Amino acid sequence: MYIALHDHSRPDGIYAFDARGIDRRFRHAAIFGALDALRAGERMRFANDHNPLPLLQQLGERYGSAVQVRYLRQDEAGVVIDFIRI
Repeated sequence: MYIALHDHSRPDGIYAFDARGIDRRFRHAAIFGALDALRAGERMRFANDHNPLPLLQQLGERYGSAVQVRYLRQDEAGVVIDFIRI
């Protein structure tokens, strides 16, 4: 019996995550789930309506140096941050 496995990898390794469309009470759990699914070298391009400082602290505690944080944009409209899985 043959079972086909689906590989949902993107060739560029960049996955969009727009937190603005997720209810606030579910955001951190959804973000952690998405980061847990990343493979080394992949990145989650995160968009939000504000700078998520408490989230960044939690990410540091949970992942340490396994996830790199790189701001791409920060202005009155919100932020765009790449979270890169090391």
